[in-house]
Amino acid sequence: MGAGLIAMGIWHFVAPSGFDAIIPDEIPVAKRTLTYASGVAEVAIGAGLLVPRTRRVSALAAAALFVAVFPANVNTVRVFRHRPPAHRIVAVARLPLQIPMIISAWRVFQRSA
Repeated sequence: MGAGLIAMGIWHFVAPSGFDAIIPDEIPVAKRTLTYASGVAEVAIGAGLLVPRTRRVSALAAAALFVAVFPANVNTVRVFRHRPPAHRIVAVARLPLQIPMIISAWRVFQRSA
């Protein structure tokens, strides 16, 4: 989970426009600012998960992050409504995947006591 978060966080800086596009317009903050902030959060949380001393708090932060980005994933379904069916299917299929990610982070939190 740590390495995956680091990789995804770095991707926020490599290709930010894709992340900007899925941030809901209703959030009154510049999209690029949120993209970079979430990228920094993902890198920091991922790094924290790799260090035993910080794993517990980082796992809790990961669970919170996975909950916090859920509105962007829901918005992806809205943004992709005019895209090809395969894109729409992937966007919808991602939604229930948040649940096992949150559960996994919570389990890491519990085991790191």
